[in-house]
Amino acid sequence: MTQSGLDGGHSAGRAKSWLAITIILIGFLLGGVALTMGPNWTLVWVGVGICAVGGVLALVFDVFSDVIVDAPRQVPVEEHYSPFERRS
Repeated sequence: MTQSGLDGGHSAGRAKSWLAITIILIGFLLGGVALTMGPNWTLVWVGVGICAVGGVLALVFDVFSDVIVDAPRQVPVEEHYSPFERRS
């Protein structure tokens, strides 16, 4: 098993990371809907609070460790000529 908890090297993330992101998304959606309904400031701040709880969970669950960084690709440089380049 890799560091992200998955086999095969894809970066789908761990279940607890998805839980934190889902909580943040729910808070964001609640705040957005509350802004369009009036705005209902009580629900907006409840949404902000839910986003904050999700953010704290994301820090606790260390969601950034789910990212798999591939080795840099070596792309060969191709020769090209610009019409603005002065050739001698």
